[in-house]
Amino acid sequence: MPKKIDHEERKINILKTALEVFSQEGYKDSNLSLIASRCGLSRPTLYQYFKDKEQIYYFAVKLVTGRMFAQYSHVAFDKKYGDEADKIIWICNDIIEQAKDNEGALRSLMDVMLQQKKENVDFSEIIEKRTVKLSILFKRLLRQGIQKGTFKYRTDIDMVSNHIYTLLECFCFQIAFLGSFDKDSAKKFIKTYIQFFRP
Repeated sequence: MPKKIDHEERKINILKTALEVFSQEGYKDSNLSLIASRCGLSRPTLYQYFKDKEQIYYFAVKLVTGRMFAQYSHVAFDKKYGDEADKIIWICNDIIEQAKDNEGALRSLMDVMLQQKKENVDFSEIIEKRTVKLSILFKRLLRQGIQKGTFKYRTDIDMVSNHIYTLLECFCFQIAFLGSFDKDSAKKFIKTYIQFFRP
């Protein structure tokens, strides 16, 4: 009896291998034949999952952000995570943990972005489209927190949300490229920043 193929698992394995190839060979010099070979698949089989390299990259971003937002949307409405400030802190801490746990994949994704930037191909729009939900979620929690008295009445929702988002981007960059990243200090910094806006 033929072995049943888990297509979702295979797609994720192709993705992981592709990110390694992009990092080692450079995005420009990588091709689907090389990725298929490293996966132990034929090129036609690989085409059943991805039509080109850009689709692989987009899937990587979609997979990571999709899973995260599903979880964070749940956190935002669950009282067991505390008040709105506690929820923002929890989400930020989880993003830091996830980034640190997936340091190699994060580095590969950023390597591709940097390599493509040199070729005048900008993936930042893809990233922004996929992560805008996080900014909206922070704004919602800040707005609710102001209404409930968790945050000071005059808290600038847009500014604070942008600051948190920028801090997380900086931390992800540090995790990917700097060996000296201290996640506990990063978490403490986020907590101190958020607590500043409590009454």
